[in-house]
Amino acid sequence: MSELSRTGISLEQDLLAGFDKLIARRGYKNRSEALRDLIREALLTEEVDSNQPVVGTLTLVYDHHVPNLSQKLTEVQHHAGAMVLAATHVHLDHHYCLEVIIMKGRSKVIRETADHMLAMRGVDLGKLVLTNSGAALHGEEHSHD
Repeated sequence: MSELSRTGISLEQDLLAGFDKLIARRGYKNRSEALRDLIREALLTEEVDSNQPVVGTLTLVYDHHVPNLSQKLTEVQHHAGAMVLAATHVHLDHHYCLEVIIMKGRSKVIRETADHMLAMRGVDLGKLVLTNSGAALHGEEHSHD
């Protein structure tokens, strides 16, 4: 872990009061922990937006009775190759399945792959969440796949 540095900030009273309520709801022990997480989130957004290597999960809920949908989703994953690390499939009920797909690669390619699956007829809900391995935020180098 890096050496800590102290800094000070000036905030409007109502903004600080709102922030204190937020950090209390989320269970932070102090403002510093919450600010570090906000900074990490902002840095991650920059990393994802600049097409850096990331990891992500794509969660899909779909109607498996839609003709060929399961096959099409599997074909997209096979086409993505090594980018797809794992997938978990759960039967929710007679019609619906939940699939969580774990991917690693450049953010642009992961987004394109996810968007392709999310746009398929029969996929009712879906969400892509991208993050990094954490190494870049701690000053460590990570491989550029």
